[in-house]
Amino acid sequence: MGAIYESERSWATVREDYSPDGSAWDYFTHDMARSKAYRWGEDGLAGICDRYQIMAFCLGLWNERDPILKERLYGLSSSEGNHGEDVKDYYFYLDNTPSHSYMKQLYKYPQAEFPYAWLVDENRSRGGQGPEFELLDTGVFDQDRYFDVYVEYAKASAEDLCIRIEVCNRGDEAAEIHLVPQIWFRNTWAWGKSRSSMPMMQAGPSAAGYVSIESDDSNADPLPNLPFEYRVGQRYLYGPEGGEILFTNNETNNEKLDGGRNVSPYVKDAFHRHICQGEEGAVNPEQAGTKACFRYQMTVPAGGSEVLLLRFTDRQMTAPLEDASRVVEDRKKEADEFYELVHPPAASEDEKRIQRQAFAGMLWTKQIYLFDVDQWLSGDDPDCPPPKSRYNVRNQHWLHLNSMRILSMPDKWEYPWFAAWDLAFHCVAIALIDPWFAKENLWFMLFEQFQHPNGQIPAYEWEFSDLNPPVHAWACWRVYLLEKERTGKADREFLEKCFQKLLINFAWWVNKVDSQGANVFEGGFLGLDNITVLDRSEQLPDGAILEQSDATGWMGFFCLHLMRMALELAKENRVYEGLATKFFEHFVYIGAAMKKMGGRDYQLWDEGDGFFYDVLRYPNGDFHRFQVRSLVGLIPIYAIDVLADAELDQFPYFLRNVDWFIKNRPDLVGEAVFAAHEEGAARHVLSIVDRHQLSRLMERVWEEGEFLSDFGIRSLSKAHEHDPFVFGDAQVGYEPAEAIVKIKGGNSNWRGPVWFPTSFLIIESLLKYHQAYGEEQKVHWKSQQRDLTMEEAAREIGNRMIGIFTRSDEGRRPVYGGTEKFQSDPHWRDLILFYEYFHGDNGAGLGASHQTGWSGLVANLIDMFRR
Repeated sequence: MGAIYESERSWATVREDYSPDGSAWDYFTHDMARSKAYRWGEDGLAGICDRYQIMAFCLGLWNERDPILKERLYGLSSSEGNHGEDVKDYYFYLDNTPSHSYMKQLYKYPQAEFPYAWLVDENRSRGGQGPEFELLDTGVFDQDRYFDVYVEYAKASAEDLCIRIEVCNRGDEAAEIHLVPQIWFRNTWAWGKSRSSMPMMQAGPSAAGYVSIESDDSNADPLPNLPFEYRVGQRYLYGPEGGEILFTNNETNNEKLDGGRNVSPYVKDAFHRHICQGEEGAVNPEQAGTKACFRYQMTVPAGGSEVLLLRFTDRQMTAPLEDASRVVEDRKKEADEFYELVHPPAASEDEKRIQRQAFAGMLWTKQIYLFDVDQWLSGDDPDCPPPKSRYNVRNQHWLHLNSMRILSMPDKWEYPWFAAWDLAFHCVAIALIDPWFAKENLWFMLFEQFQHPNGQIPAYEWEFSDLNPPVHAWACWRVYLLEKERTGKADREFLEKCFQKLLINFAWWVNKVDSQGANVFEGGFLGLDNITVLDRSEQLPDGAILEQSDATGWMGFFCLHLMRMALELAKENRVYEGLATKFFEHFVYIGAAMKKMGGRDYQLWDEGDGFFYDVLRYPNGDFHRFQVRSLVGLIPIYAIDVLADAELDQFPYFLRNVDWFIKNRPDLVGEAVFAAHEEGAARHVLSIVDRHQLSRLMERVWEEGEFLSDFGIRSLSKAHEHDPFVFGDAQVGYEPAEAIVKIKGGNSNWRGPVWFPTSFLIIESLLKYHQAYGEEQKVHWKSQQRDLTMEEAAREIGNRMIGIFTRSDEGRRPVYGGTEKFQSDPHWRDLILFYEYFHGDNGAGLGASHQTGWSGLVANLIDMFRR
């Protein structure tokens, strides 16, 4: 027990949606969440749970003004928010270790009434235009009348957890607060045709200085779908005497929600009704149930603080709180020592702070992902099945997907479900501190209960069948290499089992999205939501096909990493040398196809513009080039690798084939694949983009009026700000901030902002081009009137991206834009949020505010450029 596997939002997720039309946000609202028992997973404020979430813990708060007990975070749905879903609370992941021996989170709780209705009404009134209306904008933090609530977890042992909660009053007046730490059993007993046996909580041992809640699941039915019996056993939550102990059951309040009959008089929302509404009969006077809490009411002096110590353990103790503070301090000291070994030596103190909070966010956003798609679609009770229409809404082709895994989430509030290409980037960041977890998560996407029998990797729960970019091979290879370089351990078993499953995934891609067999890939969302004029998830009318530069570039990228993996495996098993040759040749065919298009009279490369574009092809042979300068046209540069001949000497069969292609098929390899000999060092360069094309592309990239932002690489050229691309009734224009044009619900924007994952891959690619061409390949920086090598360009981009978070000479962090509280207040300015993406002109954070997944890659940039 005692890791952060609990979600921050389970309401309004697909898993909890049993509506006939798939409208998850309307079916299960925030207002229902305190009263409705969850089927597939719990949520809570600074919550934790055991490995299979039999039992959960979270903190509840009440300021005597709010209409509800603050047990979970609040945010707006897509229809309520100004720019898609948006969490409104302010909370920060401050620290964590890979073993979760020490964890720290901060929640900022206003002393005024929380303005739920105002946030909805004001954002709706803005109609998707202008900035989000945020909690700070309501004035509830004026005069610093709020509490900083710090929650620290520290392990005395694997099953013994000390909890320290400190409440700091930042205001100028004393203020009342109720701390309501609560534990409960996830409801696993109420969903079938008949109810199964239940666990139980009751008042536990008490003595001078402490009271306790005792819990036990020994008599409950164990989880049915594990190959072994799993229980949490007997547990004790200890707290100081003087608090009230309350009990209820984790059961849905049917009377409140739909006028139905309750199975128990004591239901899930009992603590809210008892504490906030004064309803004495809401809680069980017999002090027993499946959900329990302590309630501590305290007055915190102006500018002062109060501390509450708790202990959650599997054993009875005679003085449980006596050494709890010492345990917290010891684990905190160990965390400090660990991260001093992690931080690169040239990092500034500010950069170390940023890197450590990035890692904290990565670790805090681990979650147990419980989902059996077949059971979800069929329902639990055969006498009360879900509406048949639900089979046609989503995921009907993923009946095999059955998860009880701990996965890395993009954002446990806005995206409290795994997303396959996000997860690949997460693992690259996590591998710096926990390569074991990174490898496990990469493997899970290829495991039989996730990967489709046809080879597809599931995208995300809103629609598992969507196409995400094929970055999995890159992530597997990069994590393997990182562990090998840092520890000397080459985990061949991991590499080999992933490679074998990636072969199936590659075959799915080739068969699914290359209808003409010409190695030009077409028709797919590819994660870039609104980057073009069409919704690329939808089938185009009249048999039209969108042949995609980014899809084809991604496939070349995929080939090169499968080739690399095969060569590594061939060191011990020569059979893999043939597979390396296969992927080299397939890579060559893809590169040739982008330029020749199977002999047709058009190609994806536009020599006049010096850019790659998508092409819309009609059945009669007509075509239309989408002349949008965006990431779509830059992604082909990802497909680059450099092989030293000294490394290839051990692979004579592979080397002979490479040299044969270069010599005998210049019509295919062109100038992008070649052998070079300089100063006795021979190498082979494999690239889709040749030197001429790279130079032309870099002219666009390194132009402030196009892609080069002060904060990285824009996802769309700024040239489209005044010159949008128009196709039919739709157009693509530069939008540096939140999306104005709503595709995919308007929940993200690829029409101008800086995104970390795609920019990170550009940096990696430029470093490889430097390996390929050395000092000879340069880009002219017009505004600075100087030339940069590809390595210098990569470093410049990396520094600009790190600079989003670091404090400038004026003491301001671009990530927080014009939000003065974050820029100047000593209690806010060093709290870092890792947003989903960043304003293309000023670097301000946008989208999901805790996207500590791929924006956590800043930790890798600090490692790369400060070591």
